[in-house]
Amino acid sequence: MTFRFERHSTDGQARRSTFHTPHGPIEMPAFAPVGTQANVKTLEPRDLHDAGAELILANTYHLYLRPGHALIERFGGLHKFMGWHGPILTDSGGYQVFSLAGSRKLGEDGVLFRSHIDGSQHHFTPEKVMEIEQALGPDIAMVLDECPPPLDRRYNEEALARTHRWAERCKTAHYRPDQALFGIVQGGVFEDLRVQSAEFLRQLDFPGYAIGGLAVGETKEEMYATLDFTCPALPADKPRYLMGVGAPEDIVEAVARGVDFFDCVLPTRIARNGQLLTPDGRMNMRNAQYAEDHRPVQEECACYTCRTFSRAYLRHLYKAGEISALRLGTIHNVHFMLDLMRQIRAAISAGEFAAFRAHFLARYRITDQATRHAQRELRAAAKQQATQ
Repeated sequence: MTFRFERHSTDGQARRSTFHTPHGPIEMPAFAPVGTQANVKTLEPRDLHDAGAELILANTYHLYLRPGHALIERFGGLHKFMGWHGPILTDSGGYQVFSLAGSRKLGEDGVLFRSHIDGSQHHFTPEKVMEIEQALGPDIAMVLDECPPPLDRRYNEEALARTHRWAERCKTAHYRPDQALFGIVQGGVFEDLRVQSAEFLRQLDFPGYAIGGLAVGETKEEMYATLDFTCPALPADKPRYLMGVGAPEDIVEAVARGVDFFDCVLPTRIARNGQLLTPDGRMNMRNAQYAEDHRPVQEECACYTCRTFSRAYLRHLYKAGEISALRLGTIHNVHFMLDLMRQIRAAISAGEFAAFRAHFLARYRITDQATRHAQRELRAAAKQQATQ
């Protein structure tokens, strides 16, 4: 199977494209809901199909530990195991391993770590990660990389050299023609390191390139600036993947800088905490102001949750601790993200992305702004009630 990246149109740096994979095309810019344990929490594959998802992400580290990549391979790979027939991407598990700061030991050969489940000891090398990902059988696999703190230059210099050596070893160990192996650009927020990383990985001629090590402690402005000098250093004829970024405002800004697709747990995680996404920002469905609100979460939304239930009912479910609250909230948030990507693609195709970006960012309140807005609404409602 030959992977093919088709670029249809551009608007500034924003790109409208299609990445063809063995399990179908991915229309880009795209967002991949995260199914860490081979499941997007609270949802089923039919929910994802209904929302228009084309690509989902599964986690190598977690699936290696439980139920094990060998078992999944015996079932015919991830697609058959989880009943999802569209494209799948697996990360390398490197981010999860390096998050285990107190229980891992890094060496040139790889990283030694203890399972967060039972404390058992394991060793990830580039070759081992390739063995796992090829057994899992996703359409897109990632090389093993080291994800250092973005602002520590000395650490980034050391980690970058090791990441490059591991990328070479991953490519040598990778043999599946029906799986696209992506390189991962690292280098923190430092322009020379990012450009150096992009140039080194370009020489290895991967089918696509990920941008890692962002949204892990730097400011939004630093992240955007890093994308400003990283994206132009990557090949124009291959997909660009920004790992772990999923705040709507960040996606819009990253698309404007030339990123093609994204993944993040944010939409599903905040849904389980009662925070639902709208064009105006997040809504906390536990707030008292929604107790008698007959409206849907989002008037123009076509998801099952908004077509069927009121804000008041959803608030009741969250307050009562009903499991269906988590599912209904997640259905909406996933639909919101995928609809945002549809709007972005349409705007790029029409040559109107700059206007779309300006309108979206003018309307969408980031979390702290949304919180202040909700507080003002509560105060206004209380004042109105007091005068009645």
